[in-house]
Order: sequence, then C-alpha cells, then structure tokens
Amino acid sequence: MNEKTEKLKTLTGRVVSNKMDKSVVILVERFVKHPVYGKYIKRSTRLMAHDESNRCNEGDIVTITACRPLSKNKAFKLVDVVEASAK
Repeated sequence: MNEKTEKLKTLTGRVVSNKMDKSVVILVERFVKHPVYGKYIKRSTRLMAHDESNRCNEGDIVTITACRPLSKNKAFKLVDVVEASAK
C-alpha cells in the first residue's frame, strides 16, 4: 500500500478576539525582508480558527493547524494553548 502522509501547516499566534461561539481570531506576525532596502518589516495576518471547547481567551498564545474549510473564513483549528494570558 502506498500511504500518503501530508504535513499540515502549523502557526503560532495571539488571540485577538473570542467573541464568537467556537471561533477565535488569531494574529500571526512574521518578519519579511524589503526587496530593495533589505530592512526587515513586521507583517501580520488575522486568521479565524475553530475552538470547539471555547477555551481560549484574548491575549493567549496558541498553536493552530490547517484543516478543511469549516466556513467562508475559517480553515484552521486550534491545537494547543501555549501560554495563557494573565487576565
């Protein structure tokens, strides 16, 4: 048998909104190098993720992984809460 295993994309970011039921918004930051000047610039992306048990709070550092599209904007699911916020 030829079993195909695929490594799914995992990202780490900060929860910026948990106002929806079973959904959170994650802010993922990355550094990119400017093509001409060479300076590193901070870029950020807001991703929606599925949180089945509603365990995330704003400010938590979490790990998410790619999955099949769950809605129009949601194609990631929560894997782990790395660091809980102080709130």
